[in-house]
Amino acid sequence: MVLTAEQQAALLVWGECRRRDLPWRRTRDPWKILVSEVMLQQTQIARVVPRYQGFLDEFPTAAHCASVPVASVIRAWDGLGYNRRAVQLHRCARQLVARHGGSPPRDLSALLKLPGVGPYTARAVLAFAYEDDVGVVDTNVGRVLARWQGRRLAATEAQATADAAVPEGSGWAWNQALLDLAAEVCLRHSPRCRQCPAHSSCRWRGRGGDPAEGSAQVGGGQSRFEGSDRQGRGRLVAALRRGPLLVSEAAAAAGWPDDQVRARRLLAGLERDGIAVIDDEGTATLPNAGLPDGGR
Repeated sequence: MVLTAEQQAALLVWGECRRRDLPWRRTRDPWKILVSEVMLQQTQIARVVPRYQGFLDEFPTAAHCASVPVASVIRAWDGLGYNRRAVQLHRCARQLVARHGGSPPRDLSALLKLPGVGPYTARAVLAFAYEDDVGVVDTNVGRVLARWQGRRLAATEAQATADAAVPEGSGWAWNQALLDLAAEVCLRHSPRCRQCPAHSSCRWRGRGGDPAEGSAQVGGGQSRFEGSDRQGRGRLVAALRRGPLLVSEAAAAAGWPDDQVRARRLLAGLERDGIAVIDDEGTATLPNAGLPDGGR
């Protein structure tokens, strides 16, 4: 299903009127857009907004980010969770400086070769920085597309549907409108179908089983955080931000003083992900933590 020109226009008008004021929507700078999209991977907007500008104040360009030890980036990432993204963003910045003149390229295949950049993030850079007419499909837009079609979609079909729906010359505004529609109207639970500007063309309209369940790009609910490995990893990274951590103290730092095996497993995972370095004496630190900013 591709919307008619009238339906596209209606959604664009709706989007213009209802557009959320988010800081990354005030820029077309490719690096700033890339930073926002990496931050938004698996992290809610409410947590990203207060940290976004502070991170960019410290690293306003890829060159600034590439010039410091990765430990500095991990420290600046505090509060955003999934700290491996900070490591990947640092690696990405160094590739941008080395191979792309310090800015994300306007080329899908080149973007996909960057560390930490997947299909969604690459297309988001093209749509939101360069205003290209490409469809941006995250878990929320995937839900909208499946409902519009009235059935589950394979990943390639979801992307093709998204690309075909973009009105010519409106890639930025169209994708922002879809993201806002998913956030405010086409909700995962209790969707407000009657408020949808594309209601007349939707093949589901809230009737029967939800075709978005199990459709490509549409994730389920996040697993419980309390007591999870994610919580323990976060506590360990917080401890590393404060300074060196003895491996023997990892269990207490993770919040499980009686579970040394689990804590050490998580610490080893942080080392594999490039977030921690463990020396021969059993002390863990952030990578390059002893180097001054600007060291490599």
